[in-house]
Amino acid sequence: MLLRAPAAVFSLLLLACTAPTQPAEAPAAAAPSPEFQRYWYAGQAELSRYRLSQSRYDALHPGEAVLVFVTEDFLPRQQVKYEGGPTREKPVSVLKMNQLRRFATGIYDYSLNTSVFTPVAGPGTLKVVTTVQEWCGQTFTQLNRRGAGYQLETRSYFQPEADQDAKLPAAWLEDELWPRLRLGPDQLPQGEIRLIPGTVASRLRHRPLRPEAATATLAAYSGQDFQPSQPGGALRAYTVRYADGGRTLRIVFEAAFPYLIAGWEDSYDGRMQLGGQTLGSKEVLTTRAVRTHTLRSDYWQRHQPADSTLRRQLGVTGFGQ
Repeated sequence: MLLRAPAAVFSLLLLACTAPTQPAEAPAAAAPSPEFQRYWYAGQAELSRYRLSQSRYDALHPGEAVLVFVTEDFLPRQQVKYEGGPTREKPVSVLKMNQLRRFATGIYDYSLNTSVFTPVAGPGTLKVVTTVQEWCGQTFTQLNRRGAGYQLETRSYFQPEADQDAKLPAAWLEDELWPRLRLGPDQLPQGEIRLIPGTVASRLRHRPLRPEAATATLAAYSGQDFQPSQPGGALRAYTVRYADGGRTLRIVFEAAFPYLIAGWEDSYDGRMQLGGQTLGSKEVLTTRAVRTHTLRSDYWQRHQPADSTLRRQLGVTGFGQ
């Protein structure tokens, strides 16, 4: 799963993809530092577990979240993990983020999964996939980088949404902010930007995906809700405020490499537009995820019953209990 020979990939720059127009283009990526190479190409992924309080149906529901960060070889045209074998494509190295959330609303469960594939060297996240499973049904959202924009595919059991395919213009993706932060906070956009909101938040709020105006800031964090992994460590906060919809996202992370994410907050009201009806209230609630455990592991090889001890080390319980 991890790239074993990183020196061979640092110069690969998305051979099959056209660089996006501003404001979606990231700063030119420098060759990864030796520190970066030792951490991200050591044959292990980084796994972090978070205590979750998730806003849904005008209430906050306890649960848990897991962030998985790992480097992989990725085929930029086919946009799948390179498994070896003959191919006309030259793989690029990506930092993949898997974000998993699990919580219950009343009697029934929610499971949310997002995967983001962002090249280590070169601009433009290549792919985002989000699935939402709950007892009423399932939804699917996928964004693929095609030329200067994104191809959007959505599938939903809700009649007003159903099956849709569309093209989105070049813009930053909220979902790519997470791996880009891990690649280096200086890659994060700041100021007045155009941003395609996160696929999870858009799905839960039943808002169509399209570029929206937002303001992004990066500053020191001085609150008490999030703590560094080491005593005395400094934290920073990256905050996105959307101009429309009254939503604010804040990601809190450690100021020093490898920029471990301490947690996040996502504040918005409960109103949803579905089938011409407005559901939910105007009360603003804040989803909050606070890091409790982190470990590094070659988890894709740890699938035997004896390996369940790693789940206990990570603190994974099922639904934050």
